[in-house]
Amino acid sequence: MTFSQRIGKVALTKDIQIDSIDTELRNSLWNVLKLQFLNQLTKASGYNNHGDSEYYEFSEILWQNLYKLPVDSISKNDHNTESIIRDKFFEAEWNEVYDLIDFIANIGYQDFIIAPFIKRINEVLETEFSGYRFINSHICPISNTVEVDEIKLALKQNITFTSLNGANIHLTNSLEKLSSRKNPDYRNSIKESISALETTCRILTGENTLGKALNALERKGFNIDDQLKSGFEKIYAFTNNKQSGIRHAIVDEHNEPDFDDAKYILLLCSSMINYLIGKSKTLGISIK
Repeated sequence: MTFSQRIGKVALTKDIQIDSIDTELRNSLWNVLKLQFLNQLTKASGYNNHGDSEYYEFSEILWQNLYKLPVDSISKNDHNTESIIRDKFFEAEWNEVYDLIDFIANIGYQDFIIAPFIKRINEVLETEFSGYRFINSHICPISNTVEVDEIKLALKQNITFTSLNGANIHLTNSLEKLSSRKNPDYRNSIKESISALETTCRILTGENTLGKALNALERKGFNIDDQLKSGFEKIYAFTNNKQSGIRHAIVDEHNEPDFDDAKYILLLCSSMINYLIGKSKTLGISIK
């Protein structure tokens, strides 16, 4: 954590980046692209390449298949060509940045070893809280606006009602622990998500578990399918499982949660909170 982060001048967390790429993410992606790919291509020593360098060969592939530009517009100097590639990268729309990275991962260029490149790109995407990851050899969304909106709605609803402020604190803590750029804490992010759901159940129905809360809603006229109810209740079973170590002391053999686990639980709990609040409103249950 930097000094600026410790005193609150720079945020420790950021929103999931779906339709955008901020400066830090763009810079970090370029550094991987530069160090792990472009720098590995030999450049011609003189001004005129005459197509005899790895860099020029790659440039021809790039110009023809991604940029869709005339190949005779490629500079005869590899260093000038890299400047063009760099300028286009930093001027590109967010999706075009991913186009280039995805393209490089799939061109099968000479002896380029793709696995370390993909691994490092994914590390950057996770650190900078991007909503995308390499899955196999292609960049794919792991989040979408619907998912993000679901989380934001849960935060908004919980802060709207004074009685749900406690749930809002838990949900906010979960998001912060998930999106921390320096020290993400996936295990406690999951714990906070579940605590937010428990708190919501307690406030809305006076019950302290989801199963009892759903039964309370049923007594007020809301019918829920038994299988759906069972699925909801298994969320608690997951966190109480000794293998997960979420609510128990960590044993020697446990499943350490990762970003995807924590994001899934945050999204699921947010959706369930919105579901419970929505159903309570429909049934005329007062929320203060």
